Amino acid sequence: MSGNRNRIVIAGTGSGAGKTTVTIGLMAALKRRGLQVQGFKCGPDYIDPTYHTAVTGRASRNLDTWMLSHDIMREIFLRASEGADVSVIEGVMGLYDGKDPLSNTGSTAEISALLESPVILVVNAQSMARSAAAVVLGYQKLDESIRIAGVIVNKCGSRGHYQLVKSAIEQECGIPVVGWMGRDDRLSIPERHLGLVPAIERGELDGLFDRVGDLVEGGVDIESVLSLAGTAPSLAWPKERLFSGGPRPNPGPTIAVARDAAFNFYYRENLELLEQYGARLVYFSPLAGDTVPGDADGVYLGGGFPEEFAAGLAANERVKRDLQARVQEGLPVFAECGGYMYLTRSITDRAGETHAMVGLIPADVAMQDKLAALGYREATALRDCLLMEAGEAIRGHEFHYSKLTADQEDYPYVYQTKGLRGTGFEGYLSDNVMAGYTHLHFASNPKVAERFIQRCLHYSRKRGEASGTA
Repeated sequence: MSGNRNRIVIAGTGSGAGKTTVTIGLMAALKRRGLQVQGFKCGPDYIDPTYHTAVTGRASRNLDTWMLSHDIMREIFLRASEGADVSVIEGVMGLYDGKDPLSNTGSTAEISALLESPVILVVNAQSMARSAAAVVLGYQKLDESIRIAGVIVNKCGSRGHYQLVKSAIEQECGIPVVGWMGRDDRLSIPERHLGLVPAIERGELDGLFDRVGDLVEGGVDIESVLSLAGTAPSLAWPKERLFSGGPRPNPGPTIAVARDAAFNFYYRENLELLEQYGARLVYFSPLAGDTVPGDADGVYLGGGFPEEFAAGLAANERVKRDLQARVQEGLPVFAECGGYMYLTRSITDRAGETHAMVGLIPADVAMQDKLAALGYREATALRDCLLMEAGEAIRGHEFHYSKLTADQEDYPYVYQTKGLRGTGFEGYLSDNVMAGYTHLHFASNPKVAERFIQRCLHYSRKRGEASGTA
């Protein structure tokens, strides 16, 4: 079985080359043509997919070859792109940057090769003319199996500057330059970590999206981009799939998922795997004052921006007391990053104000200006927990500006984590609470979804027996 999918990878020569701006503008231009556009982001980032989703109206997905196997990554692409006229895949960092500086592992190049997708390389041509051809030629020569099919040049000083760069690249590299963009400070993307999702949801970035769409339509040959996307060959589905599409176990548990401006970072496959194994997902907003739904057999508190809404979260005393009571009754709760922070005693925000949180975890969190942690993590369970058995491993990503301080020497860590900079201990574990900074990708170890389902079902049965309704 194969899948015909028109697709293009938008890669950069490095971070800051302009690939996010090009990607968003291209998506907007394609959408204006009445096309169904599916967005993807290479790597673990949650932020860029929120832009894609807002522009296209289709939920963007992450494609990752370090957290996930090659087959699962390809399945995610084929599932999500079904019904789309064209898929636009935004790269990460520079085209060849990934986990290993000596190979393509985890890079945009590896993903483009596995998906047999043509690549458009975005080049910052500021202060360059013929030298831009040397840059492109270097990217072609580093790995000739990667199909760089076209170029978009960014930050040109004028149309005349663009023509100089275009003629040099096309002569020396033998590939088309399909468009350009000038320098426009109005197109700068807002600060990534401050309230991005609520700004998008309120429509505050619609003007930015329109301007970027206009710029791309004015400088890029959209028909040439579509033509290149159409040259991508048919892809074969993996022989074994993560998502079978079969019937759910019945009855399954009800899992309440926090979803609002403070909690919104979820890999969609995590939620879909829970549904695959039989869960019924319901959503609630701690920020809006929602308590955990009464029929919930488990809770999933994702990451997000609790520090930006700490005052509002702290003021909802009823929500905090309800969650405390439900946990004391045995309700299984899994929390990551922002959800982990919410379960501690307090968050001190960037202004130095301290806000009382739920208080289920004996620790306090303080925001800091510098990055506290960034990178891939392989997390190995130190003991049996909600999602894992002792010694079992799962992969994920850690990214936060906060520092957690526990007040006990024997703090019950849940994982030993391994990353590029060595190993460490991370997270928190009690009988029915599991929390940590690492954003886990369930598709790297699908057993975790099934195990969480079983723990929720166990709680549901016990609650039913206690109430006499089992």
